[in-house]
Amino acid sequence: MAHNLQKNSFSRLVDRLNKFPQGAPPSKRLFQILQMLFSEQEADLVSSLPIKPFTAETASRVWKMSPAKTRTTLDELAGRAVLVDMELHGELHYVLPPPMAGFFEFSMMRIRDDVDQKMISRMFYQYLNVEEAFVRDLFTRGETQLGRTFVHEPALSRENALHVLDYERASHVIHSATHMGISLCYCRHKMQHLGRACGAPMEICMTFNTAAASLIRHGFARQVDRYEGMDLLQKAYDNNLVQFGENVREHVNFICNCCGCCCEAMQAAQRFSIFNPVHTTAFLPMVDDTTCNGCGKCVEICPVMAMTLVSANNPEKPKQKKARLNADICLGCGICIRVCPASSIALTSREKRVITPLNGMHRAVVMAIERGTLQNLIFDNQVLWSHRAMAGLLGVVLNLPPFKQIMASRQVKSRYLEHLIKRLDYSRL
Repeated sequence: MAHNLQKNSFSRLVDRLNKFPQGAPPSKRLFQILQMLFSEQEADLVSSLPIKPFTAETASRVWKMSPAKTRTTLDELAGRAVLVDMELHGELHYVLPPPMAGFFEFSMMRIRDDVDQKMISRMFYQYLNVEEAFVRDLFTRGETQLGRTFVHEPALSRENALHVLDYERASHVIHSATHMGISLCYCRHKMQHLGRACGAPMEICMTFNTAAASLIRHGFARQVDRYEGMDLLQKAYDNNLVQFGENVREHVNFICNCCGCCCEAMQAAQRFSIFNPVHTTAFLPMVDDTTCNGCGKCVEICPVMAMTLVSANNPEKPKQKKARLNADICLGCGICIRVCPASSIALTSREKRVITPLNGMHRAVVMAIERGTLQNLIFDNQVLWSHRAMAGLLGVVLNLPPFKQIMASRQVKSRYLEHLIKRLDYSRL
């Protein structure tokens, strides 16, 4: 009986996690991970939480629990970074983050003894690096992805710099954030427990704004100012790390400083390159064949293996090589420029500019439409949406291209939404 109850509790939690546009495909390994992070009772409680941010009062109503006990439970979960707590409109709200980017990473962003980090590292490695279902689902469904690449700013020429928008610079995120926290790199920390970590800096994972405020409050991140933030960004540049961050223009919540050997986003870009699992920068590196000496340093440093060496076709030097770029899989990060001893690589603008969602809601709605889960955002079975939240969501939908509006209408099958879309079409005439 207890076994069945436990299975049901964690099954419901998995169902709840899969209401996110980025979910977690069920597997034996996933259940083992969740059982290490949640008690049976916590799994049962969390499985009934709404998708949108909620107050303690809302949770008390959903859980049919006293306000005092509800607040204690919520604070306990937030204290372990299972929930994120944040102040909205002068009131404390909570939200269950997705597994990634979310509570999977949070569990490894500091050294702790309440979780067997060596054991859970092995489970994460099996679930995310060996089994393909989770990473494939996270990085290859739809056109809009969770993360994007920031350009390596030291690689920008004066001309390039004129074409880089503020939100495309990691330095702008650092200077504009309300809060900034630094934690252990989840990916390298996980690999360290497996004896596979590289020598790149460990304490260099960056969180910002509401996510940082919560992680700092509960000791999962160390608060830093913008000056130390810029020093750490330079440290990432010096170690040829790629800045991979949240795929939004406003209120970015994280930037990871990634290596190709440990980082799951970079490995996904290698394994599933044809699906473009990570949004690129607005640039591509261009190799000057006349000066490239074929040293191969750009090949060694590329985190996604977009650079290779091919024959230089020089009849006088038959063994001579030159660098060749595979533009279809290149992230446009620009770290290859830093290591080129002959200065034979320069950034050039892509033909089409990459489109970045405005904010978290915009990205979530577009991802949900592309993945066929919009109804989960609109019809949250646990608690009715507030007028503010519904207005925000519909505002995103009504500003989408017509073909995505049609996709949204088909998913929701809502006459109200269809009526609004038709009204918008008339207004465009």
